[in-house]
Amino acid sequence: MTASTGAPIDGGEVLRESGPPAEDFEAFYRANVDRVYRALAVTLRQDDLAGEAVAEAMARAYSRWSTVGNLDNPAGWVFRVGLNWATSFWRKARRERPPSERPEQIQRGTAETAVFAREVLARLPRPQRAVVTCRILLDMTTAETAEALRISEGTVKSRLSRALADLRRDLNEEG
Repeated sequence: MTASTGAPIDGGEVLRESGPPAEDFEAFYRANVDRVYRALAVTLRQDDLAGEAVAEAMARAYSRWSTVGNLDNPAGWVFRVGLNWATSFWRKARRERPPSERPEQIQRGTAETAVFAREVLARLPRPQRAVVTCRILLDMTTAETAEALRISEGTVKSRLSRALADLRRDLNEEG
């Protein structure tokens, strides 16, 4: 029996819509979960939140695999869903958290290069960081990035240009 909505049934189990086989999703998951996690961790600057966002986005991708599996860039869709989920999480947390509390800082990795890269990327405004993440870390095209972030291709290009100029300047200053 399959569900047409991907809605939870009988104890919370989610049935997939009919479409591409589950093996296709499993292969997609194995090939993309780490990459999408890293992209969200860099964009969100919170490893734990990125992990939750990836889990939620992958669950939604699975329940809608008949549609998502046929997209040109399912990983971009998962990234966008994860980013949307995290944004909703932040909004809810902001309403519930006293103003004096600050969000938890990102966990630092052990590799110096990774730490340095995260610190430099963290200095970028979130919109620029999201574009750099999509274009460079996820290797998405300008069109895919625009679609994933719901901005125009021109905006992708200008944000990427500004971000790269800022990164070059920061790297030269720390040189």
